[in-house]
Amino acid sequence: MEGYMAYDTDYLKPGQSNPGVLIYHAWKGIGPHEMEWAKKLAQAGYVAFAPDIYGKGIRPITPAAAGKEAGKYRKDRALMRARAIEGLSQLKRNAWVNPAKIGALGFCFGGGVSLELARSGAPVSGIISLHGNLDTPNPQDAQNIKGEVLVLHGAADPHVPLEQLAAFQKEMDTAKVDWQLHMYGEAVHAFSDPYAGNNPASGAAYHAVAARRAWGDTLRFLQKHVSP
Repeated sequence: MEGYMAYDTDYLKPGQSNPGVLIYHAWKGIGPHEMEWAKKLAQAGYVAFAPDIYGKGIRPITPAAAGKEAGKYRKDRALMRARAIEGLSQLKRNAWVNPAKIGALGFCFGGGVSLELARSGAPVSGIISLHGNLDTPNPQDAQNIKGEVLVLHGAADPHVPLEQLAAFQKEMDTAKVDWQLHMYGEAVHAFSDPYAGNNPASGAAYHAVAARRAWGDTLRFLQKHVSP
């Protein structure tokens, strides 16, 4: 597996005292969107690491290929969690990172991965899903979540129906998780990704206003739950 890491020593404190953030990729694997967020988080004082869930060289191009690859992990949550946890282990090994100050976020497929990481009981302080999959075959595992959860969701996202939102709310409330849901009007799936196109009728498209708000909400959440 081959991940992508970004950090800027101009913004970091000396030694192993800096917060880290995992960035789990969307269904086509690590791409420019994940890398750009990693760089922006590095300039905000984080060590950012995008773990590779699929494996070196596996970067599906077409939606059909991406759906097939993502489906392998959505059907095997134990494998998804194992890959997610290995990414966490890699980040914790970084000499700049305080292993007690780590958060996780993900886009689309990666949003679901970040939540499965949390459901595994991994020691992460804050978990963010951006236009991510919220469903799980193991809702009882929400009781293992150790950090706070933030879901950033497009109100017009056709890929995450209201029934999935309701099930997620029940899952979080039953497990007494500290969680938040922010919904952005008119935004569809992949709203934070400028490479997702500009046709909301397709069900996945960039939404500049929602993307800007999501970035601000992400930073505020990380500063509160990961940076201290």
